[in-house]
Amino acid sequence: MFIREFVPSDLARVYQIEVESFSTPYEVAILQQLYEIGAGFLVAVEDGEIVGYIIFWVKEEGLGHIIALAVDKKFRRQHIATRLLMMAISIFNNIDIHKISLEVKSHNEAAVSFYQKFGFEIDRKVPNYYEDGSDAYVMLFSTNKISN
Repeated sequence: MFIREFVPSDLARVYQIEVESFSTPYEVAILQQLYEIGAGFLVAVEDGEIVGYIIFWVKEEGLGHIIALAVDKKFRRQHIATRLLMMAISIFNNIDIHKISLEVKSHNEAAVSFYQKFGFEIDRKVPNYYEDGSDAYVMLFSTNKISN
């Protein structure tokens, strides 16, 4: 498995993983727009197939944001999400981004636990954050918890 930058021909496969992974997925046009505006966009590739992706960007000076992280269900529990997240954290660290935020459904215990394993902490709960009415946790990470 290797990680590379997203290219436009990856869009259909990334969207397929997005739809399979989230009850309120981003529309394909939003994913394309994120790429076009310069968001960080990495894909994990296994045997020529895209099996996961991460999208991230600089939200404001000194604050990075993880927009989306997903792995094809058939490839979960193989440390692909871990490698994608660590790559994004490393990129943020290299450009002097010292805090990273993300939102996760508050009832998604597996995702909350995954992020906590890396040092993300729950900052606050946002009621009715998602289109389906689900609450979100805003989670924060400080890049000074890792070293180069």
